Amino acid sequence: MAEGIARSLGHEAASAGTHPATVVSPNAVLVCAEIGIDISNQQPKSVDNFSADDWDAVISMGCGVSCPAMKIDEDWELGDPYGQSIEVFRETRDAIRDRIFRCTF
Repeated sequence: MAEGIARSLGHEAASAGTHPATVVSPNAVLVCAEIGIDISNQQPKSVDNFSADDWDAVISMGCGVSCPAMKIDEDWELGDPYGQSIEVFRETRDAIRDRIFRCTF
């Protein structure tokens, strides 16, 4: 969701995880579509395919993971909505969007 929301706001962005799924969550696709953002063509990616040097900032969503090989500039301390209700996905989407609006990177 973060990648799609950031891109919709004009940022260059990529999302990656330490244990990426094989497909983007259907609930993530749905809640982003509700606000006019299409993430249906996005693919989950591994942090192993990125370097912090390629970005102005690296932001962790939180989710209780760490990435010792990647310098993290900011941790948003958001829980992973995977396996939870659609409302939790909406709350997470809105929290991500609010934080991106406040970014100064």
